[in-house]
Amino acid sequence: MNDFLKVNKSLITYSLIILIAIPIFGFNFLVSFLGNILLLLFLIPLLLLLLVFIGFNSYQSKINTCDKCGTISFGFNSTCMNCGADLENISKRNQIDKKPSESTIEVKAEEIK
Repeated sequence: MNDFLKVNKSLITYSLIILIAIPIFGFNFLVSFLGNILLLLFLIPLLLLLLVFIGFNSYQSKINTCDKCGTISFGFNSTCMNCGADLENISKRNQIDKKPSESTIEVKAEEIK
């Protein structure tokens, strides 16, 4: 009998907790408690993926490309490390002053005879 108690202490403990919790709080409490735990197990990875996505977008928005030499630099420098061009004006111009018509390509249709 002592060997049984030594091996199955956790099983006996959880069984006693369940036998005490069900009559006091009811079966509905136990089901909702287990449901909430399962819900957390599914939502925590989704929350972590959302945080990674937000961090990646924040990181990507700080990347600047020099118009003169094409060097990629992060938002920490105000000048290009390769050619010395002013990157602050480039990033402001790229984000604020860019018109939609500059980024579209106009295509003219021609008839082939």
